[in-house]
Amino acid sequence: MTSTTLIRRTALACAIACGALSFSAQLMAATIPAGVVLDAKQELVRGNGSEPETLDPNKAEGVPSNNIIRDLFEGLTAVDGAGKVGPGVADSWRQTDPTTWVFNLRRNAVWSNGDKLTAADFVYGMRRLVDPTTASKYADTYGGFLLNGKDIIAGKKKTDELGVRAVNEFTLEIKTAKPTAFLPDVLQNLQLGALHKASIEKHGKDWTKPGNIVSNGAYVLKEWSVNSKIVLEKSPTYWDRANVQVTKVTYLPIDSMETDLKMWESGEVDMTYEMPPGAFERLSKQYPKEVRNQGILGVYYYSLNIADPLFKDVRVRKALNMAIDRDLMTERILADGKTPAYSMMVNGTNGAEPTKPDWAAWPMERRITEAKKLMEAAGVKPGTKMKFITNPNELHRRLSLYAQSEWKKHFGIEMDIENMEFKVLIKKRNDRDYQIARNAWIGDYNDASTFLTLVECDSDQNAQGYCNKAAQAKIDEGYAATDPAKRRTLLTDATRMIMEEYPTIPMWQYTRPRMVKSWVGGITNTNAMDRYRTKELYIIKR
Repeated sequence: MTSTTLIRRTALACAIACGALSFSAQLMAATIPAGVVLDAKQELVRGNGSEPETLDPNKAEGVPSNNIIRDLFEGLTAVDGAGKVGPGVADSWRQTDPTTWVFNLRRNAVWSNGDKLTAADFVYGMRRLVDPTTASKYADTYGGFLLNGKDIIAGKKKTDELGVRAVNEFTLEIKTAKPTAFLPDVLQNLQLGALHKASIEKHGKDWTKPGNIVSNGAYVLKEWSVNSKIVLEKSPTYWDRANVQVTKVTYLPIDSMETDLKMWESGEVDMTYEMPPGAFERLSKQYPKEVRNQGILGVYYYSLNIADPLFKDVRVRKALNMAIDRDLMTERILADGKTPAYSMMVNGTNGAEPTKPDWAAWPMERRITEAKKLMEAAGVKPGTKMKFITNPNELHRRLSLYAQSEWKKHFGIEMDIENMEFKVLIKKRNDRDYQIARNAWIGDYNDASTFLTLVECDSDQNAQGYCNKAAQAKIDEGYAATDPAKRRTLLTDATRMIMEEYPTIPMWQYTRPRMVKSWVGGITNTNAMDRYRTKELYIIKR
């Protein structure tokens, strides 16, 4: 968290305690340093990891999808290249009481087909998110912030009872279920954005295809060749188009990090999604000015299906956790600045502290001895079989092979590794059709709730099927608290209680090492969620 963010949040807490809060500012687009000469050709090619599972903002789950969606759409608020949240479609807002917010929309914001963008479009988008027929896996994650959201998702109330209403064409009122001082940070996520009702109703499930999609962001969709590329072009109707430099951006769904790197080296890609594991030191020496790496709010972990007979026993879950040498993994296998994680809460998160088990400080020999005792007490014998599911790339492959080796060496467990497309992996996790699954989470905003949603009872992001009712009670009490210190204590206690039952295997906190050509401007080292909208970038004259 930057000092600027801390000052802003401190002011926010004070303003809420003292009375109504208001905010009005101009969100900056690409900041071009003095003396920088722009290239005549403003086109960018970005490696994007995997094929996006969808471009529907209400339904998108993976990072590759959301990277593109943030170019196509803009929410009430938005994040700039430095990672600061500020105005998007809303140019000002105020908080009138702990659970009521009023947003004033820009009069010059329009849809890509020229239609006026109004408060009713946000009402429609938010209602569609929580509508059970939409079947959004983010319904509870975001809709749960809104008054009556959870009841609507559960089918207990109608969508028109959601706590959002258009006061007039350009004024939107949002009522939250509980005090949410960080609501502007949440609203940068396009799951809570505006949608064009007429085009969705006209085209149905095909509304996101080129020629059908109507969006409101800095770019419009021109081409979507599945497993090949997605091409976006600068929108001629975007309200801030005068400050958008890149005129065309191509996203490439490159699963292989090695392939991504080779394409970068050959000049086919301007910025990679992430560099291959173990390559950081070599690339830093070879391309010192083009390696970018920053710590971000994210956790890499393995989900354990609690319904599986093997994982119903907490002793098994704990033993698997203890046998992973996270120091060896981060220092030798990854070797790019990532830090070990023992909690689903990561360092730098507002609202709670990460917790660490006592055994994390033990020598590995002692940890393995105790882990073997746990496995024996649980009746797990050598030769026991497990199945691990993941999507293919070098990072996931190396880590899964490491875990496979350690668990076989120490416990005699035979683990089969099954690779599949990313969208298939997501579906299997959502359906809980697995034993162990690769998982990861990049914070959607800087608050403890974004990580707790991964382990809360009944959360649509809880792939484990795990529920600790005592911890959930503390979470609920924390969410309702208006005293930041009390809230932090409750959420930290809940985190500790959950991690003592090991529903997951946290591995490490993210950094995002990537290769960026020297002519790509706008990449910073302060964007803690690694969200770079293309409108924040520019091409320098080569």
